[in-house]
Amino acid sequence: MARPRSPHPTPAELEILQVIWDRGPSTVRDVMTVLNRTRRRAYTSIMSLMNVMADKGLLTRKPHGRAFVYAAESPREKTLSRLIGDLAKRAFRGSVGTMVCRLIEDADLTSEELNEIRETIARQKDA
Repeated sequence: MARPRSPHPTPAELEILQVIWDRGPSTVRDVMTVLNRTRRRAYTSIMSLMNVMADKGLLTRKPHGRAFVYAAESPREKTLSRLIGDLAKRAFRGSVGTMVCRLIEDADLTSEELNEIRETIARQKDA
């Protein structure tokens, strides 16, 4: 039996979304150019994956000449919030606090990152 399709992006889909969030609406060739800076990928593989992403509702697709231009269906923040919420629910029994503590304990944070975390906590306290 086939595994049900997840509404969340896979790691490969997330790579493509990162490119599109950074660049804005892009063609397959645009995405391939960026991704191939780190690891070689075939045009047809990226095209297939982007078409699956459009079918899943992660990307929109509009014709542009002989190609399609793809755009992210949801902004980066919304997609990442859904992923984080899913991770907290599945791995940490819904406890965001436990998840954040685990992340902080496991990370090698810079002083700038620690200050950013402190500021975020302070804003949450005031809200």
